[in-house]
Amino acid sequence: MTTPLIVLGCTSSAGKSLLTAALCRWSARRGIDVVPFKAQNMSNNARVVTGGEIGVAQWLQARAAGVEPTVSMNPVLVKPEADTRSQVVVRGRRDPAISALAWDDRHDLMWEAMRESFDELRHRHDLIVIEGAGSPAEINLRDQVNNRMVVHADAAALLVSDIDRGGSFAHLFGTWSLVPEATRTRLHGFVLNRFRGDPALLEPGPTTLTDLTGMAHAGTVPMLRHELPDEEGATLRSLGPVDGDRVAIVRFPYGSNLDEFRLLPLAARTIWTDDPAELERADWIVLPGSKHVAADLDWMRRRGLDSAVAAAARSGRRVVGVCGGAMMLGRRIHDPDGVESDRSTIDGIGLLPYDTHMAGDKLVTPTTVTVDGLDVDGYEIRHGRLVGVDGAPIGTLVEQGGITATTVHGVFEDERLLERWFARRVVDPLPDTFDLLADAVDEHLDTDLLERLIGC
Repeated sequence: MTTPLIVLGCTSSAGKSLLTAALCRWSARRGIDVVPFKAQNMSNNARVVTGGEIGVAQWLQARAAGVEPTVSMNPVLVKPEADTRSQVVVRGRRDPAISALAWDDRHDLMWEAMRESFDELRHRHDLIVIEGAGSPAEINLRDQVNNRMVVHADAAALLVSDIDRGGSFAHLFGTWSLVPEATRTRLHGFVLNRFRGDPALLEPGPTTLTDLTGMAHAGTVPMLRHELPDEEGATLRSLGPVDGDRVAIVRFPYGSNLDEFRLLPLAARTIWTDDPAELERADWIVLPGSKHVAADLDWMRRRGLDSAVAAAARSGRRVVGVCGGAMMLGRRIHDPDGVESDRSTIDGIGLLPYDTHMAGDKLVTPTTVTVDGLDVDGYEIRHGRLVGVDGAPIGTLVEQGGITATTVHGVFEDERLLERWFARRVVDPLPDTFDLLADAVDEHLDTDLLERLIGC
């Protein structure tokens, strides 16, 4: 039995998700039965797996490990619905009771799901690579995801800092100083991430930090050109072909499942925007998913984006709405029970002849939808139900002229559909990216230290 490895970060966005994916792929290439785990994630980007939904980062890490993702890999997912409200998903399913509790009253209930899920994975697999959350040195918070989990797992810990931000040695020393003693004794190494330049210029910094803390310098990872979507998903790794169609994706404040557009920049000139002028210049306009459809519609109206979408549709340009974006394209959104909004009815943009009714039960399921004659595999995560003008439920796809509305996420990840829409062949770069990350572990990290830590 190997020792679990936990990747902690000095800050959010230090590179925990990236390094966890890299270590999963590196371990899998060595023949180790490895799985990822994150006790609690906060993101509106989720994927449907057997049993429900998990954060997209753990879905990607499972793919890097070459295993089927499960709800045990991310037992608690917190999805912000407003500045002061969030939906709590426990083992893949929305938990209204926990969601209604004050934050400090949620801890013990969520911990049970975290502990049980981790123990289940430990029983079934040889190695677990755990991703921490935020920083383990947030001394104003009750930290279960980092400090309680590292003790429960008796994990060996690596501490990651984003050196491109500056101040890495202070971040590393300060974090080491502030974490509980039980965590500090398990901090065996530190990683400097996103470094540009000659690593020899770092000395004597790493040596001095090791002398001060006892943490070994586990390696310096350069700025990598990879194709992993950012955890919040509004990612553009490429601006696309210079002669391709222009696609503008509206960047909602509560946009969700935005990572599904990761292949689009490979097929077309793509931007994220909140500017009506950019919509006027676009050949295609995409309205993505939304965790708070009413709030995002209000935001669109304040900026004139709703009028720009309607004008684009009238001029014959292509408009595509996905899930929440599809709901916006209809006549009205009804929410009498306050599932997302405190208003019972809000007007949509009115381009398509249906209404949306918000239901308390959440539809979370894999599905297939036929778009332009192609059967596309995707997934649904939604409270809204679309109904026609006669009140009868309608299907997962509505097409009228140049407007396409679907409740199914994932259509923009189908390589065949992208080629049909944009006349360019697209190849998913994720498999090569996972190998690139594993190669970076071999080249830039102390693999002898890693082997000692996990005991293989």
